[in-house]
Amino acid sequence: MKPLRVLAFVMAGGKGTRLHPFTEDYPKPALPFGGDFRIIDFALSNLYNSGVPQACVLLQYRPLPLVHHLAVRWRGVRPGGAEFVRAITPEAACEQRFCGTADAVASGLQSVVAEADLIAVFAADHVYRMDLRQMIEFHMRREADATVAAVPVPLERAGAFGIVCTDADSRILGFEEKPAWPGAMPGDPARAFASMGNYLFRPDVLRAALAGAAARGETDFGRHVLPRLVERHRVFAYDFGRNRIPGVHRGEEPAYWRDVGTVDAYVEAQWDLLGPEPRFRLDNPEWPIHGAAPRPPGVADSGGFEDSIIGPGARADGAAVRHSVLQGGAQVGPGAALERCIMMEGARIEGGVELRRTIVGAGNVITQRRHERLGGDAGWARSPAGMAIVPPRSKRATA
Repeated sequence: MKPLRVLAFVMAGGKGTRLHPFTEDYPKPALPFGGDFRIIDFALSNLYNSGVPQACVLLQYRPLPLVHHLAVRWRGVRPGGAEFVRAITPEAACEQRFCGTADAVASGLQSVVAEADLIAVFAADHVYRMDLRQMIEFHMRREADATVAAVPVPLERAGAFGIVCTDADSRILGFEEKPAWPGAMPGDPARAFASMGNYLFRPDVLRAALAGAAARGETDFGRHVLPRLVERHRVFAYDFGRNRIPGVHRGEEPAYWRDVGTVDAYVEAQWDLLGPEPRFRLDNPEWPIHGAAPRPPGVADSGGFEDSIIGPGARADGAAVRHSVLQGGAQVGPGAALERCIMMEGARIEGGVELRRTIVGAGNVITQRRHERLGGDAGWARSPAGMAIVPPRSKRATA
């Protein structure tokens, strides 16, 4: 049987307002994660590892960091010279700006000339591993017009997602985007079935749906396109919990997926990478995460470096670093102590400074004198879960 031709779009244009202040200069998919990667690398790696020939990345909000990352980190990932990633901005699509997710995909379809049996539309801002081929098999078996990847989430957090209601055969009977009162799953009153923002479409169905949405002035997938498709077409929910990836260790969550849309969610997902039995391992050679930095590896004094990740070009000689993540180029001076901290790219902590449960934004230099002047970490804002937040240095006046 001839392999299906898949045209993939990755939605990477969101502002990520709930991740303020770290998204003032960066779109959410460009934020560093796990020392060596950007959030977008997970979606792109899943598509690449699933055999998709090319990923068209739709950019809008502050696109330059992502354009640079894709050009530097993803160039040459595919042997033979064919580029795997194609970046599409509103300017490249002859638009002043994209007016929503549906409008962005419609513009992308006009920019890409390619025959396709299926169109995949994937979110760029989640951390997970997924074999798209398994979702495609489900889609074809159900003879679906559209398929939505879905995952159970706690009911108290379900209002942040598109919520699907299905029958016994997984056909979607209703789709509601970010409902104020989400409905629970049948037989599971504590959880709701949430869209992951990953979709498969028959090309003719998607093109007709987007044309109809444009004629009505509708611009959003979750609020407009999907609810109308559910009313008129065969739309199914693919249970991501059944997706299996080779090389996953016994202690890991077999179908790990995290929406890192808030500061606390971004932090907690990085804690999932740490410890002797992490929930999610970055170093799975059978399903690798691509996009790593070409710089030399970080250097740490093994005696004081415990259950932590150090990114390329980072250093932590003579410092006590416990259950923390140092992004690329971060520096921790001798005698400093970090516990449950995230240091963004290029941040520097001088000797003698002790930090606990703190996110240090890119470019900061924290000296002992400055730390004392701020009254320790009491001078910084805190996330709802209590993480101290030091905004990126370039976004505020010198303290």
